[in-house]
Amino acid sequence: METTGKRKFNLREIREDFPALRQTVYGKNLIYFDNGATSQKPQYVIDAINKYYSKDNANIHRGVHHLSQKATNEYEASRKTIATYLNAKHTHEIIFTKGTTEGINLVAFSFGQLLQKGDEIIISAMEHHSNIVPWQMLCERVGCVLKVIPINKKGEIIYDEYLQLLNDKTKLVAVSHISNSLGTINPIKKMIDEAHKVGAKVLIDGAQSIQHTKIDVQALDCDFYVFSGHKVFGPTGIGVLYGKEAILNKMPPYQGGGDMILKVTFEKTTYNELPFKFEAGTPHIAGAICLGKAIEYLNQFNIEDLEKHELELADYATDLLLTFEGLHIIGESKKKTSVVSFIVDGAHPFDIGTLLDKQGVAVRTGHHCTQPVMDFYKIPGTVRASFAFYNTKEEIDYFIAALDKAITMLR
Repeated sequence: METTGKRKFNLREIREDFPALRQTVYGKNLIYFDNGATSQKPQYVIDAINKYYSKDNANIHRGVHHLSQKATNEYEASRKTIATYLNAKHTHEIIFTKGTTEGINLVAFSFGQLLQKGDEIIISAMEHHSNIVPWQMLCERVGCVLKVIPINKKGEIIYDEYLQLLNDKTKLVAVSHISNSLGTINPIKKMIDEAHKVGAKVLIDGAQSIQHTKIDVQALDCDFYVFSGHKVFGPTGIGVLYGKEAILNKMPPYQGGGDMILKVTFEKTTYNELPFKFEAGTPHIAGAICLGKAIEYLNQFNIEDLEKHELELADYATDLLLTFEGLHIIGESKKKTSVVSFIVDGAHPFDIGTLLDKQGVAVRTGHHCTQPVMDFYKIPGTVRASFAFYNTKEEIDYFIAALDKAITMLR
């Protein structure tokens, strides 16, 4: 796909790229507002998946035959595409994983091997469970201390409290770039700079940011950045851990097996170089290749155009939602992405979501794997509408009308 000249943002043409959007649910045209959970896939990616399994299927890094070499070349070309997109200094700083969750667990295990009892790890109160539980497990295993940055009622990190938590015992700060349940965009560059002043490393959970805004890991100066392919218009079961070369070289392997070794004897094993040290066994080859294709697709556009459209959608939806009596937006940060979470007095989020579904509208309901956030607001969960650049204001108008019907039925 040609990416040197940027493609003009044309919403009608873009929607034609995504076949899943052209279907009906319960006899209604599908309106897909669950992009925070997973995004739809463009035909370009779907064709690439089909091509790999129908023509290029082979294991990589091991075979001398044509198909193996071809698959290897495509796999490594995808790594390069992603490294360039993130502006990583080295291609081997890109580690393929199953997704954001495995990327965080990899760091928690391998970087965690370098920590000791009493070392401190800082996360925020708005983190996804995947950026909470691995650190709790590390603390139980090693004796580290987990500290939490509080948030205010708008769903923003209380920055002064973050500064108070930082000290010479802080070894890692792990924070989401964008909250999946609140839409809050955190000031990660400032947070990274402050953490580095005390010698701490920083992991950024980019699961909700890679698809919405330009990411430059060198400009951010983050030590780790993780994301999932399925959130950025690619396949499920594939993701990326970016890590600075020097830190990755110090970290022991996460798993043992094939491809992550140079030499194995019964007495001793010598580990492979980056990135293979962290990619044990046969990887999700098709997923990695097609994640590269998803990045190629996204890279056709000026991402600023996509981001502007998504923010316009979020503002438009928010203004209309606030016309409902008894509806409350959860997450009112001044800096937000295209996520709107809300509750309605007298109506359970699950019931609203079910009635919207019957009208063809897909939203997410529940705690969104952020139970501490829901506990903070003293609510069981929210209804979350999350928008992608292929969504339209006309879809939002229909969603608002469907929501009105749902609320009327529940009251």
